[in-house]
Amino acid sequence: MVRTVNIEPFTKEQEFLATPALTKEELTNAFEECLKQVNLNMEYFKDRFPYSCTKGLKYPIIDNIEWTDGFWTGMLWLAYEYTNDKKYKELADRNIESFLHRVENRIELDHHDLGFLYSLSCVSGYKLTKNEHAKKAALLAADKLMERWQEKGQFLQAWGPKDSPEHYRFIIDCMLNIPLLYWASEVTGDNHYADAATKHFTTSCKYVIRDDASAYHTFYMDPVTGGPSHGATRQGYSDDSSWARGQAWGIYGIPLNIRYTKNTEYVDLYKGMANYFLNRLPEDNICYWDLIFTDDPEQSRDSSAAAIAVCGMLEMDQWLKEEDPSKKVYQKACDNITRSLIQNYTNNDHKPGDPILYHGVYSWHSGKGVDEGNIWGDYYYMEALMRQIKQWDPYW
Repeated sequence: MVRTVNIEPFTKEQEFLATPALTKEELTNAFEECLKQVNLNMEYFKDRFPYSCTKGLKYPIIDNIEWTDGFWTGMLWLAYEYTNDKKYKELADRNIESFLHRVENRIELDHHDLGFLYSLSCVSGYKLTKNEHAKKAALLAADKLMERWQEKGQFLQAWGPKDSPEHYRFIIDCMLNIPLLYWASEVTGDNHYADAATKHFTTSCKYVIRDDASAYHTFYMDPVTGGPSHGATRQGYSDDSSWARGQAWGIYGIPLNIRYTKNTEYVDLYKGMANYFLNRLPEDNICYWDLIFTDDPEQSRDSSAAAIAVCGMLEMDQWLKEEDPSKKVYQKACDNITRSLIQNYTNNDHKPGDPILYHGVYSWHSGKGVDEGNIWGDYYYMEALMRQIKQWDPYW
C-alpha cells in the first residue's frame, strides 16, 4: 500500500496557467544553441570526458572515472537523434567502448550510480543503434549495481562497503539509477533485476519522502533489523530541509518507475512532491539550491534541479487523466520554467569547454561547483527541450 502524503494546493496556479505555450521556434532555437556548444565541446573533450562541474565556468577534462560521465554521452545521443548527423554517433560509439572497458575492469564503480553512467551512454546506444557492445556494457553495469542490494532492508546501498553499518543507507538520487535494472529484465527476461528495482522504489517512497511530501537526501536503515532509522543530508542545507535537486529526483523518479511498473497508485505521491517544489520557487521560477530558500540573493540557484523537475513533469503527463485540473498546471509550469531557463540561464556566447546551462550547484557544503555549470544540468536541459520538440523515447 502506498503511503499518503500532504498535497499542497498550488500557490502559483494562476501564474502558471497564464503562461503562453512555448513555441516550436523557441524550442528549436534553444536546442540549436545547445548543439553549437556540443560541437565545440566535442573538439575540446575529444575521446575524454568533462569533469562533473565547471571551474571558473570551464569544464576540466578527465578520464572516464566520474559518476557523471554518462551525461556527456547522453548529450551526444540527443544531438544524434535531433540531427541524424553521424559525427555524434561516431563519438558516442567511441564513448561506449570506454564504458565497456570501465565496467569490464570495474573502474570507479563501487557506488550506486550505474544508471546515470550506463542508461544514458549504453542503454541509449543500444536502443538507438542496436550496438551490441552497448548492450553488453549496460548488462554488466546492471549486474554491478545488483551487488549493492541489501536484502534485509530491501534497498540498493548508495556507497561504502556493504558490511559497514555507517554506510547502510540509500539516497533519493537512486530513483534514477534503477531504470537500468528494469531495462535489464526486459532484454534478458530475468525478473530478478526488476524485482530489486521495484523493492528499492517501494522502500524509497516509504521512507525518504516525508509526510509533507518534501524529501530527505539520505535515509539510514538499521543494519541489525533492516528497518528504518533516520533521514539526513549530505547535500541539502540541513537534515530537515529539502535539497532542491533531491526533490527533483523524486519528481522524475516516480513517473519513470510508473513507466515500467504501470502502478499508478504513486500519482498522489508525485503530486505531493511536485506541488511542494513548485510552491517554493522564486520570482523567475528557477529554484534555489535548497527549497528552504525562496527569496535570498545571497544563495545560489540550481538550474539543474529546475531542468530535472521539468523532465519529471513531462514524463508524468501521460499518467494524469485529462479531467485532472492539475494536469494543465504542470504542463504550463513546464512552459514557464523552460522559458526562464532559455532566456536567463543558458550560454549563448559559446567557447570550447563552456557549459550550456549556467547557475548550477554541485555541493554547497563542500563549495564544489557552486554557481557553476554542471554536466547533468546540460543534459537534462537538452532532454527537456527534446521532450517538448518531439515524441521522445526515454533512454532511462
